[in-house]
Amino acid sequence: MEFRIERSALTEAVSWAARVLPVRSPVPVLGGLLLDTESGGTDGDGAGDGAGEGRLRISGLDYEASARIDVEAGVLRPGKVLVMGRRLLDICKVLPDGPVECAVEGSRFTVSGDGARFGLSVLPLADHPALPALPQVRGAVDAELFAAAVADVAVAAGRDDTLPALTGIRLGLDGDTMTLAATDRYRYAVRTLPWKATAPGESADVLVSARRLTEIARSLGRSGLVSVALDAGSAGFEHAGMRTTVRLLEGRLPRHEKLFAMEGPSLAVVDRARLTEAVKRVSVVADGDSPVQMTFSRADASVTLRAGYEDDVASQRLPATLEGDEELTVAFNPAYLADALASFTGPALRLQLLGAGQRALITDGAGTGTHRHLLMSVRPQLV
Repeated sequence: MEFRIERSALTEAVSWAARVLPVRSPVPVLGGLLLDTESGGTDGDGAGDGAGEGRLRISGLDYEASARIDVEAGVLRPGKVLVMGRRLLDICKVLPDGPVECAVEGSRFTVSGDGARFGLSVLPLADHPALPALPQVRGAVDAELFAAAVADVAVAAGRDDTLPALTGIRLGLDGDTMTLAATDRYRYAVRTLPWKATAPGESADVLVSARRLTEIARSLGRSGLVSVALDAGSAGFEHAGMRTTVRLLEGRLPRHEKLFAMEGPSLAVVDRARLTEAVKRVSVVADGDSPVQMTFSRADASVTLRAGYEDDVASQRLPATLEGDEELTVAFNPAYLADALASFTGPALRLQLLGAGQRALITDGAGTGTHRHLLMSVRPQLV
């Protein structure tokens, strides 16, 4: 094997594939990246001694996920090699900018550019597991919209690995609508977006690791369409020469429909940016999980935020409208509230409030309902 490629292209490709490699593994070859080159032709005399157009495919996997990426390269000699992925990535990061030459020389893989030269031991190809096949493609979704939607709901996913289902994001397909949802029992985020199904009436309901899906959505690019593939045990995503699979989580999230059905709530509307800044500001005196208290007043058309207790207190008053009660006080975990507010982008927010210690539903000011975030309020403390 021998090929030439720009250092930036090689670094990006290796970095993308290395995301799935285990940090520690009892099986050393699972720490390897498989580099596979294919020539697109020769230099014209059939000898193949020139760097013709070709393809470099880099792939890696662990027990839960796999990644594969294709990039253009000048291939002098096609072939395959398996090397330690994270070590190769470290080398790529310190290589000088410009063209890089890579080759297999005996039992060593060499990487050189602009006078710098590195050698890596070659791992046994026969011991490396085959990359899992991409599941059945169910349709495609806009890459930018998908990445934003995953980020919106991932903040509500659980972090406790003893409850693995709550660390996942529900990916539901129903006709031309995709639904993403996550909850850790104290908050519940749901986002719906359009997508293009391969067949009418396409439907599915699976659970994907929130950490894995966030990495995937963020790394697949910000333009074009992402193919979505699903089967009974795995999900796959493909875009612009990048293909990745991830094993599905077992279990299901609690259904959100009844939780989001608010009966007779008070409705508050407030400027999103100003509320977000106010929460950050007053939270500096909120020790641990002590709440941020919000008192809405219809008469004053305002909301007053308070945090802290005894001598360390903070407050801020903002314009807000309230429909329903004349005055209503609720309180929230400051970190959960900040996460929820940061997941919205519109100019205003609508808060449907049932009262202290009860559910609160946050949506955008336009009331479209494509992005909804449910928070459990806590009992207000005297401030």
